[in-house]
Amino acid sequence: MAKLKINSAIMKKNAALCRKRKIVIPTFAQMKNPARTPDRIKKALKNVGLWDIDPVNLFRINWKNDVKTGLFGDVNYLEIPREITGIDARVIGIVGKYFPTGAHKVGAAFGCLAPRLVTGEFDAVDQKAVWPSTGNYCRGGAFDSALLGTTAVAILPEGMSKERFTWLKSIGAEVIATPGTESNVKEIYDKCWEIKKTRKDCVIFNQFEEFGNPTWHYHVTGSALEEAFGAIKGPHSRLAAFTSATGSAGTIGAGDYLKKKFPGMKITASEALQCPTILNNGFGEHRIEGIGDKHIPWVHNVRNTDVVTAIDDEACVRIARLFNEPEGRKVLAQYGVKKEVIEKLSLLGFSGISNLLSAIKTAKYYEMGKDDVIVTVFTDSMELYGSRLKELDAQLGKYTRENALVDFERRLLGCTTDYMKELSYTNRKAVHNLKYFTWVEQQGRTSEELRRLWDPAFWDETFAMVGEYDELIENFNREVGL
Repeated sequence: MAKLKINSAIMKKNAALCRKRKIVIPTFAQMKNPARTPDRIKKALKNVGLWDIDPVNLFRINWKNDVKTGLFGDVNYLEIPREITGIDARVIGIVGKYFPTGAHKVGAAFGCLAPRLVTGEFDAVDQKAVWPSTGNYCRGGAFDSALLGTTAVAILPEGMSKERFTWLKSIGAEVIATPGTESNVKEIYDKCWEIKKTRKDCVIFNQFEEFGNPTWHYHVTGSALEEAFGAIKGPHSRLAAFTSATGSAGTIGAGDYLKKKFPGMKITASEALQCPTILNNGFGEHRIEGIGDKHIPWVHNVRNTDVVTAIDDEACVRIARLFNEPEGRKVLAQYGVKKEVIEKLSLLGFSGISNLLSAIKTAKYYEMGKDDVIVTVFTDSMELYGSRLKELDAQLGKYTRENALVDFERRLLGCTTDYMKELSYTNRKAVHNLKYFTWVEQQGRTSEELRRLWDPAFWDETFAMVGEYDELIENFNREVGL
């Protein structure tokens, strides 16, 4: 990794802005362990709502927010019981709903913004932050920008949920809708290049190539997954696998952390069957919001990925109805799912359901048993997709008991190991090489940079940068003087 460059003049300018807006920047260590949060900020948090545009909410960018007290507790997680999964292995998902904005992507956005803010690479006074995304990342970036008083430029496909666009406009972001839906990432990149050439007041924070994205997840999400496993494990439990959609390849970076702690575990990358990029060099459109495809992100450490699963978006849509419609919940209760679990199933948005199905497929493929634990991430909740459920009602009609029985039996209990691939060394190298066509041919990277990404030492050095980031954040906060 190149040595961080400090622009002292811009850094001091950013510090003056933070002083004016009463902003203290949390360190990565504080987001990993929010118990380290200063007492005066803990006191202030008690009077601030989770989604409020208030600088103290930067300290709520973590997996441990306690919505009852307004402070912090244990990692927020949900175990999906065997009555739903149909497997002996245990499935644990950490919950993203309790982040500001209702999704964990606000952490990835912060991981990209904070280093540039405290080094002076980004001028928060005179420049705008551009957040290319298929949804939640630009929401997180817009939230962070609003705290700074900076206008965010949010780029996302026009086919994303209405809730995303409504919220972005309400927070004062400039919204640019690009053609297509979830998997139309190249169109987003094209818009970024247009902005680079025509708008000198903008800085692009591209989550697909910003190493702050997987670095944040490595340290904060990886640690949270480890703690969730520690909270439920028995005397013979094994952390057997971690499943994550590829998306921007930030969240799956948490698997690199887990592999350091549990070397025998598997990392399963999940993608949409309708756009099977890793599985089959495929392309297409899909409806699993939050996992954009059609390319391999620059920041995906492919060498660490063991398995790929392709999940049918129809399964995710149907299970979303099963988990959230009254008739679906009645059927789940009749199958022995406890009421307290049913009431929490809305914590899984579409990508969370996809991660759950990927966990089930992984368990069946490796014939995992009762001592095996699979961890995953429920990135956001159905609260962000209410319009989608209404659209499905309009398209398909009222959800009935018969629909629920079919969906439960076929999509959950009947989940199989089709559309999976265990990746050999040469398979992984082939996936890694696909980066060339996006990043070297289209996005200005070099072949030498691409070769460097295959070296495990590169990733160790990259993730170790967090110590330097935290030192710079602490120096920056001293300059702010609050």
